[in-house]
Amino acid sequence: MLDKIHLQNILFLDIETVPEVHKFSDLDETSQTLFAEKTAYQRKEDVSPEEFYQRAGIWAEFGKIVCISVGYFVIKNDVRQFRTTSFFGDEIKILQDFSNLLQNHFASPQIVLCGHNIKEFDLPFIGRRMIIHGLEIPSKLNAIGKKPWEIPHLDTMELWKFGDYKHFTSLKLLTHILGIPSPKDDIDGSQVAEIFYVENDIDRIIIYCEKDVVAVAQVLLKLKRQPILTENELFSV
Repeated sequence: MLDKIHLQNILFLDIETVPEVHKFSDLDETSQTLFAEKTAYQRKEDVSPEEFYQRAGIWAEFGKIVCISVGYFVIKNDVRQFRTTSFFGDEIKILQDFSNLLQNHFASPQIVLCGHNIKEFDLPFIGRRMIIHGLEIPSKLNAIGKKPWEIPHLDTMELWKFGDYKHFTSLKLLTHILGIPSPKDDIDGSQVAEIFYVENDIDRIIIYCEKDVVAVAQVLLKLKRQPILTENELFSV
């Protein structure tokens, strides 16, 4: 099946998320209680909800999206280009701009969305935040009522599992074993919240997010037994 999907028909994406507010104390009392209940099984007994709040960005109920990066192939006369672009700023605008991209430029039936752990994290997170903000869910994101083979989503982690549902492999590990230059040469996901709230450096987050998009494309090229991208084939637009 993978060989039948043309590179030009794939939109690669990655998101970066942070806690919806900077500090646990910024939450109202009800939200604090609900966060404590939500994380009760993840926290160790000696870790308070306030100490654990730095991880709130992994839940759509307590986090928000600060960047969505996408990438796509342009191939003309056997010359490849891989172009990346990012949406950032106010979360509602990020989601609206991403939705407009899907509906205006990547809506055709043959287009599939691709990411690493995209089915378990990125796409559900995007969909939930859209519902929270009262936004319409684009058809490319809406999996409700669809059969598995009708959902246009391609997950590199799922492809690597080969049906083993217990097997989690990080993008960093996968790029390493496949001989792909690691995208994790600056920051990791645990630092994004501090960079956003304390350093106020969204440009650094965008670069990090776009590198992950490139890494996913490289993994897919490996899975399709094609040469990986070189630096002169990469363009940020």
